[in-house]
Amino acid sequence: MLKEKLRDYLRVLKVAKRPTWKEYWQIAKLTGLGSVLIGAIGLIITLVFTLVGL
Repeated sequence: MLKEKLRDYLRVLKVAKRPTWKEYWQIAKLTGLGSVLIGAIGLIITLVFTLVGL
């Protein structure tokens, strides 16, 4: 059981590769965009509740 899992993990590590700079930059931009989007949604919700008075 443990040997099989270890073999599976090693197989994945052999296939995996480091991302190129272009791939890394694309992932970083998308992550930043997602964070800004979630923050904007939170801000809008806060403003709505403040204006409504809840």
